[in-house]
Amino acid sequence: MLDARRTHRRGPDFLAAETGVPPRTVSRILRRHQIPHLASCDPLTGQPIRAERRSPARYEHDRPGDLVHIDVKKIGRIPDGGGWRAHGREAGKTYAQKQARIGYDYVHAAVDDHSRLAYAEIHADEKADTCAGFLTRAAEFFAAHGIGRIERVITDNAWTYRKSTAFRQAVADLGAEQRFIRPHCPGPMARSNASTALCKPSGPTARCSPATPNATTHWRRG
Repeated sequence: MLDARRTHRRGPDFLAAETGVPPRTVSRILRRHQIPHLASCDPLTGQPIRAERRSPARYEHDRPGDLVHIDVKKIGRIPDGGGWRAHGREAGKTYAQKQARIGYDYVHAAVDDHSRLAYAEIHADEKADTCAGFLTRAAEFFAAHGIGRIERVITDNAWTYRKSTAFRQAVADLGAEQRFIRPHCPGPMARSNASTALCKPSGPTARCSPATPNATTHWRRG
């Protein structure tokens, strides 16, 4: 169990699937051996980088749909055959490989503040029309899962969210109120984005980026 934690640097649910041990048992084993929480560890090395800080008051709205967090995670595409994680830092040093521009994927994600039900799509950009369309489809997804009305949408202060007419109109079409986070005050999306960076795509040594654009997924975080 401890070897699996050090190798994969993942939580109890993932380790339970890998080892065949119930998640609660995995949690007890990690706690018994004083293994720090993933949030307190460096994402790449797994070494503790800060002290534990816990609050008895969980940041959570009272009802599903009260507040939905929206954000975008920019992730570099992986060259065919794998990138530096698969082949080492010295890979890709030829002139042609240095000049090649394979671009980025943009993971658009929405998380309901109360239930932590999340919806995500992968797109080729983070333009205003793309963000507005994503919000509309995310609202349809939440409605299909019992969250019929979104009352507030909160984002960071990116131009697309704060200035674009298309996104503001998409919020208005939902009958929702738009809010913005204060700078340097990350919310639930920060943890989701960190997890996305670790898992993209199909593990840290994937051999290529997803072949299908506009891919969608959803998950629930407890």
